[in-house]
Amino acid sequence: MISYRIFWDTLNDRGISQYALYTDHNISRSLLDKLRKDKNIEVFTLGKLCSILNCRIEDIVEYIPDDK
Repeated sequence: MISYRIFWDTLNDRGISQYALYTDHNISRSLLDKLRKDKNIEVFTLGKLCSILNCRIEDIVEYIPDDK
């Protein structure tokens, strides 16, 4: 499973609000909703978020193995 839980920590650490993402950086509210619900997003979008937050992809997304 892919989780964006760490994204919210990084966002907070950088002092950037969700409001700033969609007003200053043109990140849609629907994208933020996808991140909240661990839905699929494009790799291009991950790159854009890394650029905005000045971070690595590992600061946004993490892989959690499925229990089997």
